[in-house]
Amino acid sequence: MTVLPDDGLTLAAEFPDATHEQWQRLVEGVLRKSGKDVSGAAAEEALTTALDDGLVASPLYTARDSAPDAGYPGFAPYVRGGRPVGGWDVRQRHGRPEAGRTNEAVLTDLENGVTSLWLTVGAAGVPVQGLAQALDGVYLDLAPVVLDAGADTAAAAAELLRLYEERGVPREEARGNLGADPLGLSARTGDPVDTEPAAELARRVHDRYPQLRALTVDALPYHEAGASAAQELGASLATGVAYLRALTAAGLAAGTAFRQLEFRYAATADQFLTVAKMRAARRLWARVAEVSGVSGGAGAAQRQHAVTSPVMMTRRDPYVNMLRTTIACLGAGVGGADAVTVLPFDHELGLPDAFARRIARNTSSILLEESHLGRVADPAGGSWYVERLTDELAHAAWAFFQELERAGGQGEALRSGLVGERIAATWEERRRRLAERREPVTGVSEFPFLAEKPVVREPAPEVPRHEGGLPRVRRDEDYEALRARSDAHLAATGARPRVFLAALGPASAHTARAAFASNLFQAGGVEPVHDPVTVDAGTAADAFARSGAAVACLCSSDALYEEQAEEVAKALRSAGARQVFLAGRPGGHAGVDAYVFAGCDAVGVLSSVLDRMGVAP
Repeated sequence: MTVLPDDGLTLAAEFPDATHEQWQRLVEGVLRKSGKDVSGAAAEEALTTALDDGLVASPLYTARDSAPDAGYPGFAPYVRGGRPVGGWDVRQRHGRPEAGRTNEAVLTDLENGVTSLWLTVGAAGVPVQGLAQALDGVYLDLAPVVLDAGADTAAAAAELLRLYEERGVPREEARGNLGADPLGLSARTGDPVDTEPAAELARRVHDRYPQLRALTVDALPYHEAGASAAQELGASLATGVAYLRALTAAGLAAGTAFRQLEFRYAATADQFLTVAKMRAARRLWARVAEVSGVSGGAGAAQRQHAVTSPVMMTRRDPYVNMLRTTIACLGAGVGGADAVTVLPFDHELGLPDAFARRIARNTSSILLEESHLGRVADPAGGSWYVERLTDELAHAAWAFFQELERAGGQGEALRSGLVGERIAATWEERRRRLAERREPVTGVSEFPFLAEKPVVREPAPEVPRHEGGLPRVRRDEDYEALRARSDAHLAATGARPRVFLAALGPASAHTARAAFASNLFQAGGVEPVHDPVTVDAGTAADAFARSGAAVACLCSSDALYEEQAEEVAKALRSAGARQVFLAGRPGGHAGVDAYVFAGCDAVGVLSSVLDRMGVAP
């Protein structure tokens, strides 16, 4: 029996400790009821979840799941935070090309909780010559400005520095980041890279503006191409090391070079992976600092800017994005990010409106002010799961970083195609999981709402596409293509393509599979017709003819399939059904063309259905 101090709460101390083996036996009993006869470690293995990078999430973590000492917040290896206290900078993104309207939005944000600005400048956002107007009325000594100007970085940086001088901003008060990221630009475009101009900009900034950073290590190009968390971290490390080499070659001391960099990472709705990613990133960068001779001080702590993932954002049912970005913001904040940008829920639809921006900034405000997340440093620290996941992710990321370094560094790995090949393989595997709905996307592959009115926004500036750069992927892209075909069919004919749900027997026998089939077909824009509630061989043909559908799907229990499926399928075919599906595991039912079941290739099935119906791609 465990002996606890007498603190007045002695009830639990009167019971013996449970053992791991006792827990496993309970798990065995639960699994046995679901038809899985496994025992011991196999029972625990049955409940594990596979993650990218060869990582797994176990169902139970205990003190046996050890990880290296995480230290204290504000001290190396900075796993628990680069600062001794919690909280984060609320950073809003602006990319509207009209400088005047950008200024209105900027001032509204700053008056309502935003503490720094992230401006897209150049062809994809505010024109360089409009920067002064966009920042009119902004106290540049109070609100840090972060630039994202791509090929226009030099001109945008010069303009911002001119504004500092013109408006009398004390040089020691200028904060933010000029956003130079030549390797990130190369990843986007495939164009050759030259780090010398960025290094020279950093040298000038260091001489004149001690709190201003010149370079951003943006990992979003890799994340948006489909990279795993470890690949995103590994690519950022390789990029950061490449910049350190360029900066020290330009004459900056190693410690000074570290202070010129800020890292940008994606935060996803996988909250624990996001927490672990932020913690692992700081640990990895602290290791780079250690071997570079920068073992302490503010320069060795990685400065992090987390952005809610564009890859996870959906165009259908976009309001669900509010939930995704809330979880991602929580993960980034708990993980210790220094600044967090919550992308508006309508980000993928065009330029966000005032309501979307308000919800985005208030997401951080609620988490900071009402949920009090900023009052505790590293609130996830000490969790056996989080500590173990942080450690395993750090090792996976370090392995990818080493692979890139062996290939000649980030620049050479981009030029040779190594980075693109590794990320493409990861995305292809994830795309398969999405197609099979093993990674569900709410409102898209799960629980779609075909009658929802589309949300329309002003189009965002066209970002030039570059053949040699990394692609941009979205989790919803395959389903979006199917839904677009359905929309076009609706516009041309006045009706969506339909599937008749031929439910056999009582509701207790067919409801589960009818709901499954309805959900699956709607994910491809195919409208289910379930009227009448139940049919048999004598009524199926007439019901199908009245439904206006071109294909049908049988829905019932395995027992009723054995009794009725073949006769009902024959009746449906006689009524003109072009294809007959059965909701359930594949079997030998005559007259059934294909089977739909949990884990089937939903995208492949739906694409073939639309093809069979003559719905144009």
